[in-house]
Amino acid sequence: MSTPRPVDPVKYFAGVLWAESRAREEAVARLVAAFGAVDRASADVPFDVTDYYAPEMGAGLHRRLVSFAVLRPPEEIREAKLLCNRIEGELARDGGRTANLDIGYLDHNKVVLASVKAAGQKIHLGEGVYADLVARYRGGAYVPFEWTFPDFKDGRYDDDLLEMRRLYLEQRRRGGEEVRGKGERRK
Repeated sequence: MSTPRPVDPVKYFAGVLWAESRAREEAVARLVAAFGAVDRASADVPFDVTDYYAPEMGAGLHRRLVSFAVLRPPEEIREAKLLCNRIEGELARDGGRTANLDIGYLDHNKVVLASVKAAGQKIHLGEGVYADLVARYRGGAYVPFEWTFPDFKDGRYDDDLLEMRRLYLEQRRRGGEEVRGKGERRK
């Protein structure tokens, strides 16, 4: 009989979708209050793969990925998603969201997003939250699946995800310490 082993912590990140920079700033500030310091922030990337959010959030949407310096247990992703949904509600105006927060995590071999929408590939974690495996690491890159969201599939976040992975692996080598930039330690 096998016995379960302790699970390695993972690097949490959030995809912040927004139309107004003020909404992005408020959302990131709330995320920092909840998950700690950001150790990597992507450029603001146009979100032009669908107009799904436009009726609620407006046109000209952008997404920024931010990862958090503190490594966490992967099983906390359910609570993290519920918290992100509460933050979205707190930042809403006139009945619509000003920011959409897609929380997820990565480790050395996969990228997982949390979702409240069911689908065939998603695993229910409780309280209506699902884990959605969107990529696996192979051949020097995170490789998407057929069901992966188009903006995570087309390569626009590849460099950022690989840098987050590099930070994660460096943190693991250093025993979970926060790492900034190219190996610079945070004390």
